[in-house]
Amino acid sequence: MRVGYSGKAPRTGNHGLFSMAENKTKPTDARVEDYIASRANAQQRTDCRDLMVLFKKVTRQSPRMWGPSIVGYGSYRYTYESGRTGEAPLAGFAIRGRELVVYLVAEGEEPRSLLSTLGKHKMGKACLYFKQLADLDRSVLEKLVVGSVAQVRRRR
Repeated sequence: MRVGYSGKAPRTGNHGLFSMAENKTKPTDARVEDYIASRANAQQRTDCRDLMVLFKKVTRQSPRMWGPSIVGYGSYRYTYESGRTGEAPLAGFAIRGRELVVYLVAEGEEPRSLLSTLGKHKMGKACLYFKQLADLDRSVLEKLVVGSVAQVRRRR
């Protein structure tokens, strides 16, 4: 039996070929409007429309559903140190219960400084959580999204 780089037996498909786990977050033909209508409350629908304007302005791309719950703009290819590759949206957002999440790269001194002036939010590794856009300084949010898109494009 062959052994994969991890020391474990590789996964095999119908043809006995080595296959890595498939990325579940990929573009779909689902309609963004249907996703928003099915998941968002009235305030979130308004905020999602405003986020769509912002992301279209920054990326110059139209929105597309990525997986069942991410509104993504554009795309880029990535490769992990393990060799695993995939595709992800250049920028995007999602509805997560009572919060909205904007996916962004906020590495470095400038983004950290901007986050300190953004308003009421929580920041994960690449997820900016907030309850409503009214809690945020929109010009700061736009700068963060612009910076994130630029960082991702430089990594290509």
